Amino acid sequence: MTAMISDFSTVLLDIRDRNILSTKPVDKMTISTAKALHICSYLFLLTTAVVAIPFIVGIFRHGLMFSVLFLLNIVLIDILVVVLTALLYILILRLFDGEKLKDIINYVQIGLSITMVVGYQILARAFNVVNVDITFNPVWWHVFIPPMWFASPFELVLGQNDDQVFVIFTVIAVAVPIAALLVYIRSMSAFEINLQKLANHAVSKEPKQKTGKVGLLKLVCASKEERAFFRFASYMMKNEREFRLKVYPSLGFSLVFPFIFIFNQLQVESLAEIATGKLYLSLYFCFIMIPTAVMMLKYSGTYKGSWIYKTIPINDLEPLYKGTLKAFIIKLHIPIYVVLSAIFIWLFGFRIVPDVIAILLGSCVYIAICFTILKGSLPFSEPFDTAQQKEGWLTLPYMILIGVFAIVHFLATLYDYGVYIYLIILLIANTIAWKKLFKVTW
Repeated sequence: MTAMISDFSTVLLDIRDRNILSTKPVDKMTISTAKALHICSYLFLLTTAVVAIPFIVGIFRHGLMFSVLFLLNIVLIDILVVVLTALLYILILRLFDGEKLKDIINYVQIGLSITMVVGYQILARAFNVVNVDITFNPVWWHVFIPPMWFASPFELVLGQNDDQVFVIFTVIAVAVPIAALLVYIRSMSAFEINLQKLANHAVSKEPKQKTGKVGLLKLVCASKEERAFFRFASYMMKNEREFRLKVYPSLGFSLVFPFIFIFNQLQVESLAEIATGKLYLSLYFCFIMIPTAVMMLKYSGTYKGSWIYKTIPINDLEPLYKGTLKAFIIKLHIPIYVVLSAIFIWLFGFRIVPDVIAILLGSCVYIAICFTILKGSLPFSEPFDTAQQKEGWLTLPYMILIGVFAIVHFLATLYDYGVYIYLIILLIANTIAWKKLFKVTW
């Protein structure tokens, strides 16, 4: 269902053809049916790619009846997925505006990207779970787990288990997709009417700046120009859906990757033993999202408005770049890092607080260095279409630099007061980097 929302929402929610079709004698239900058939054709290919081999193997391994049940289940599941997706859109469009639906789709796409990466990590470790005996005892709340519905026919027919629970689940597996399909057919006309909301762009009022936030902004940004660009970049990062789709998954990776080494180490050591070591340095893995995010700061879906830069009465671009990168640090990087730091301090104790501060200062130096990716392009001034796949290779040298920071930090921990000396060096490095690297003129 998340794949449906992520990949086929543009087809189901496309209203660009209305200017042509609305003037012709074409019924709204016909248009909705055509869209649904278009999606089903793609879903058929996707489903075939996933289940064709299990279906063939099932014939030889479990017999013809297994494959018949398997095929019927897949058809019912596909119907349920398509209809639930459409009904979800109908419900959202009826309660909210089109912008809210677009936001929800955007976050589903982001969540799917994160889930894929996290899922690979979980799946790889699932092979270590062997010789586990599981006894299934059905309870009432299993009725809210759809996979249980579609598993029940196998137990009912092949397992010759006529328990009342499996009978009920089998009936639900057949009845719910068909009932949902009938509800969707009756709602097609209302769906097409509500789609008009997608053409209406709601204008939300920007909340007033609170006094505390203004004070913090003055502390972070030295000049009025820098504060203006900080607010501008914050707004763009918040409202650019394509930017969120490109960058937010890497934020999720930053939350996951620092724990991967800890999970691996738990196979050979206890958590108490790990807490006495130096695996807290895996916090450096939260740096991996920085090059990608900084690179994406130069793209925008509204890039044609970049002409406004030429009208700004400033002699150099230093406030523009500084304000943009500081907005990225405050709005995206630090919230992720605070969450990670809190968890790591809980795991390793307060002894790592100086190390946590050192890693944060190191990330600020690293962001200043990554500015060279952005240098030569104005923030939010290029279309996303020009973001070629090869640009990912541009971030490779910066990824290697993460290892350099981690190695230097590790060496500092080998000496008494080494971390504190490293902190002083990073403070000096930040002062120099943020003063010298941003000297850019028109």
